[in-house]
Parts: sequence; structure tokens; C-alpha cells
Amino acid sequence: MALPGARARGWAAAARAAQRRRRVENAGGSPSPEPAGRRAALYVHWPYCEKRCSYCNFNKYIPRRLEEAAMQKCLVTEAQTLLRLSGVQRVESVFFGGGTPSLASPHTVAAVLEAVAQAAHLPADLEVTLEANPTSAPGSRLAEFGAAGVNRLSIGLQSLDDTELRLLGRTHSACDALRTLAEARRLFPGRVSVDLMLGLPAQQVGPWLGQLQELLHHCDDHLSLYQLSLERGTALFAQVQRGALPAPDPELAAEMYQRGRAVLREAGFHQYEVSNFARNHWQQFEPQLTLWDVFGANKEVQELLERGLLQLDHRGLRCSWEGLAVLDSLLLTLLPQLQEAWQQRTPSPVPGG
Repeated sequence: MALPGARARGWAAAARAAQRRRRVENAGGSPSPEPAGRRAALYVHWPYCEKRCSYCNFNKYIPRRLEEAAMQKCLVTEAQTLLRLSGVQRVESVFFGGGTPSLASPHTVAAVLEAVAQAAHLPADLEVTLEANPTSAPGSRLAEFGAAGVNRLSIGLQSLDDTELRLLGRTHSACDALRTLAEARRLFPGRVSVDLMLGLPAQQVGPWLGQLQELLHHCDDHLSLYQLSLERGTALFAQVQRGALPAPDPELAAEMYQRGRAVLREAGFHQYEVSNFARNHWQQFEPQLTLWDVFGANKEVQELLERGLLQLDHRGLRCSWEGLAVLDSLLLTLLPQLQEAWQQRTPSPVPGG
């Protein structure tokens, strides 16, 4: 099998060749613009893990023996089929999630990217993200993923307290996490995200804020705060149900979240989603689609504006400080309106094209 770097060059070459073909409309070589059809972000699911964490109910499996060649073939076929049936002509980002995709071979990542490059237009600044756990992502392996085409990492750190990590069923220690994070930042400067959980059983506000402050000395420009959700069927749910662990306190979790938001804002992070905070990597969604055109006359949006949950002005549409805490409910109003406007402006794909 080819080396990951060779495969990465292969999918990059395939992308360039496909783009050249699309630019030539006739024998005279007249250039055509980039495809204006459907655009999408692609999620690739790697469903395997070393072990099941105590809180996780995601679609994942602990294999006794994994036939990765077969899995690679399935992922490639699924990506190609999905792009063909959906009519998507431009893939703007690729996200490898799981499971634990850092357990996959870099060859598999490169093979999927090559298949995507052959089936759709990939922009030059394509973002390719891989979720990684500290114990499955030593520095040498992270470098191989970079050679395979990954240019952004999401590190499942979850906690900087070893007792909490054992409670969550994680296989890494706090030292492992910080070591992997440092190596990730060295290899992918400005393109590393970390996850931190809140609202665990018996967790207190002060120590958790101390973890967050410590993490700010080590993290890059993106951080996600996730509140624990006790899911039926998980080991942690069972422990709480039988009284072996105290139930998480929702009031304490709310205080952690609000004070964590304030800490991150003070540190220069901008909150763009309920759980996600970033310093730098902002992109404009659609330059030709003004937010006034989409939302200005909508009665439901006007009600949210009057309640102080949204702000719409010359700077654009955004949540207020209060609105960000309930963004999921606001999206039920905003996304259908945005989708309707998008469909009106985006031409339908040509059958058979």
C-alpha cells in the first residue's frame, strides 16, 4: 500500500485534475467557473473504539478483530454514493468523527479524501478535521494523519482531573492529554480544538473553573464546553440510578456553563454556538445572501428580537448573551427560514448532470 503522504498527494492531484476538467467546457478550452450547484460538508463516521466510555451512547463498537481494508472500502463507497445521489458538487469541509477515528489508519483517511476529490469540487482551503483521543494519537501518528490530508484536530480531552477521567471511563490521564495537545499544536498550529465536560456527578464549580483556566494555558484557538447528558443504557446512567453516584446537579452545571462562558470571553474567545468558542477561524456563510433579506420580515424572528434573544443590525444576525444559552431552541426558528431562502437562490441540479 502507498505511504500516507503519497495517498495525500494522490487525492490532491485528483482534486486538481477534476477541477481542470470542470473548467474546460469545449475543445477551445474556455474556462468555466467553479460549480454553483449544491454545496455540503461531509461527515465520515468511524464507529470503532478501544473501549466504551461510561457516558457514551453513540453508534460505536469494540471489535475483536477489525478488517480495516473492508471498512476502508465501505467508507469510500458510501462517500461516493452519497455525493452522487445527493447531487452535491462542492464539498467545503470533511469531518472524521466517531467512535475514535484516530484509531483508523492514515491510509484509510487518505483513501476517503481521494474518493471525495474525484467525485466533487474541493476548494483550496478545504478543512479536514479528525477527532482524536490522547491514547490513540501519539505525535508520530498525528504527523501521519497530517500527511494523509488532515489539517485540523479535535482532541477529546474531556477533563484535566484523573479521578474524573476514570469516572468517565477514559483511557488517558491528564498528563497524556496535555502531551497530545502540545504535539497537536506543534503539528497543526492554529487548528486544534479541545473538549471539556461539565456537570459531572459530584463535580464542583471552583475546581472545574480551575481546569478551564489551566486549559487556557495550553489550548489553541477553539474550545468546546459540553454538559454531561446521562443517557439511558450507559454505565454512568446505571450507577446514578442505583445510587452508587450522585445525580448531577443542574443548578451547578448551569453555573459552570455561565461562569465558563465569562472566563472564555475574558480570554478573547467568541461564542458562536451553544458549546463552541473560537478566537480566530471565522468564515462568512454566504456573501451574496444578506441576512436582512432572509430574516428581516419574519414575524417569529421579530419576536425573538423584541425579547432580546437575537440582534440584527449592520453587523449581521447574532444571538445576544442571553440568546446564546438557548441557541438550540432558536435554531428551530432560524434554520427553516434560512433553508427556504437558500433553496430559492440555489438552482436545482440537472438530472443526469
